[in-house]
Parts: sequence; C-alpha cells; structure tokens
Amino acid sequence: MLRRASEQACYRRNRGLCGEYGCASSHASSGRSPQMRSVDICLSEWQTPPRNLSLPHHEAHVWMALLDQPSAVKSTLLGALSPEERARAHRFHAPRDRDRYVVAHGAMRDILGCYLGLAPADVRLDAAPNGKPVLAPELRRYHLEFNLSHSHELALIAVGSGRRVGIDVERIRSEVRGETIAEHFFSPPETALLRALPPDARLAAFFAGWTRKEAYSKARGEGLRKPFDQFAVVIAPDQPATLLYDGSDPRAPAHWSLRSLDVGSAYAAAVAVEGHDWRLRRWLWSTPVCPR
Repeated sequence: MLRRASEQACYRRNRGLCGEYGCASSHASSGRSPQMRSVDICLSEWQTPPRNLSLPHHEAHVWMALLDQPSAVKSTLLGALSPEERARAHRFHAPRDRDRYVVAHGAMRDILGCYLGLAPADVRLDAAPNGKPVLAPELRRYHLEFNLSHSHELALIAVGSGRRVGIDVERIRSEVRGETIAEHFFSPPETALLRALPPDARLAAFFAGWTRKEAYSKARGEGLRKPFDQFAVVIAPDQPATLLYDGSDPRAPAHWSLRSLDVGSAYAAAVAVEGHDWRLRRWLWSTPVCPR
C-alpha cells in the first residue's frame, strides 16, 4: 500500500519514490538457516507456538514469517496455493519477489490451516464485497479473521477469533519522501506534528504513523479507499499506538485498538484489533505449524 501511495504522491507532485522491496538486508554466514541469519529482524519477542495451538476470543495472534526460505519450502508452499495465487506469483518479473510472495501466502495458508484443522491447500479463501480476503462461505462458521502484510524479507499475519484484525509492516527506507506522502494522506494534525519534529526523527515517525493508519484501515476492510486524512493516530514511535479519532465513525476509538510491533530497527509494524479486551500473542512461523 505504501508503494501505491508513494506513486500517487509522485504523480501529483512529480516527486517521491519507494518500492516494496527497496533495501537489501545484510546477512551473516550463509551456513545459518534463513530463519536466523538476518541481522535486521528482532526475534526476541516472538515465540515458537505450542503444539496444541488455540485461539480464544480474548487473544489476537500475530505471526512473523521470514520469506527467504530454502527451495524445498518454497516448492511445498507453491503447491498449497490456489490457481489464482499461483498465476499471480508467476506474474512477478523478479524471482526474489515471486518467491517471497509464494512464501508469504503459503505461510498464511499454513497458519490458517492450523487453526481450522485443514491442510494449507484445503483452506479456501474468498473476497468480501470490499475486497478484503476472507474465508470461503463453508468455513465462516469458524469466525476466523485474518490479515497479511509483507515487505522485503518479512511477512506478518494477524489472526483473530470473532474480531476483525488488520496489520501492516514496512521496511524503513531513507529514500521514501515521508513528508511528501503525509501531505496527501495524513490528517492535518498528523502532518503538523511530523513537520514539528527534528528532521532526523521524521522518517521513523512517518513509518510509525503510516503502519498504524494502514493497519486500522485494513482491519475495517477499506485499505486506501478509506481517506487517510479523515482519521488520526499517534505517530510518535515512542508513544503507544492509539487511534485518536475517525471523522466517519466518532465511536471508533472506543471500539478499536492499535499496537506497535517490534520486528527490528529496519522495519515499522502495527496491528489493529477490534475491541480493547484482548491480549497479544506473537508467534514465529516455521513450516509446518501444526503436525498433520
């Protein structure tokens, strides 16, 4: 979504450029597994899930998936995708982008299948009228809500039981013209606060604000169709993520909560969850999540 926003800002002002996979990460020795070798990702708060994984209503689960996986894993996950997902994967020109798409969507299917007691290939997905991915009608009795975001080598998947969720992760890239994008997509108070910050603090604040806004909009199933300047969040990275107001829904702050996610200094990430009566659990994905 940020790439699309940047392109729109560039079109309007002939400036601003960013890409979903804009920065290369540095790695340690290639002898280590892809799940452990990135130096840009923080794993300290992310746990291995229990074998008897469950999702009570009072919890929201967020999964971290590292997307640079061995060929055998990529091949297995490709086989779990739907024909539409495989067709979309093959439309990527760069092999790395194609592989990361496969792993992100395959990991999501693996995770959802664990909650549903299904093989990843048997998780049938549909699209809500607003375009947000949802479970197919025959699976909706499980009341499982989910959302996926991926950037560079990292994917995050949020899952809730009977409560809507949205998530966003963005690689922090110095070439992104955050102030330019904020002029077109942030509310006036957010833009004014961003400008008032010291120059060296603006990039982190922009990405913190963007991911919080994007997560909330995705949770409501609106994405960039929801005017970002009509609602406001706390954008300071060192302050709790909070929805301040929504001009189209005055009751929204009482019904929605936000949480920033620590995935390492190279990324900004946030999750939005319906309600306030929940606790966050963070899981580190590796395949298969559940023995089948």
